[in-house]
Amino acid sequence: MTSFIIEAQASRSPIPPFWGQGSDCAFCQIICHAAHGHLIYEDDHVIVFLDILPLRPGHTLVVPKIHCSRVSELPPEYAASVGKAISRISNALTKAIDNTALNVVCNQEYAQVVPHVHYHIIPAPKFNSLATSLDPSDSNQKLPSTIQDMHQKEYESRGELDENDAHALVGRMKAHL
Repeated sequence: MTSFIIEAQASRSPIPPFWGQGSDCAFCQIICHAAHGHLIYEDDHVIVFLDILPLRPGHTLVVPKIHCSRVSELPPEYAASVGKAISRISNALTKAIDNTALNVVCNQEYAQVVPHVHYHIIPAPKFNSLATSLDPSDSNQKLPSTIQDMHQKEYESRGELDENDAHALVGRMKAHL
């Protein structure tokens, strides 16, 4: 599913050996509530919020509250809390959007945009889900012929998270926690 995303990262500069915490880390800013996030869940070890550039509606991030750039270096107590949160949030998300198909992804360095461990919970698409986003007046548009083509079109058409949609989804998810 993500081969085209990874391919886009191939020419990216090498990752520094250490990514620091602080004002440069967007997730640390959300964790300390210095930056806005559409918060769904929070406990002593984990914070969960909606992705601001979602691949699909419901794209959610599960983030440990300790700054750690690599999942391979995440302390066990945080890893355990993240795992519990992924299960709990996945359950709430599937009920909130009425779709049990999900992708759960964690990148380490390669294709990792924010240098802070985080898991993406992304609702899987329905093959005909792009039909509603196509412009009916454009006769050159057609439904993708393969799942890979559909993923490529979805990735290319990503947009910023709508505030009203986010607020409504957060409410529906919290109702299932």
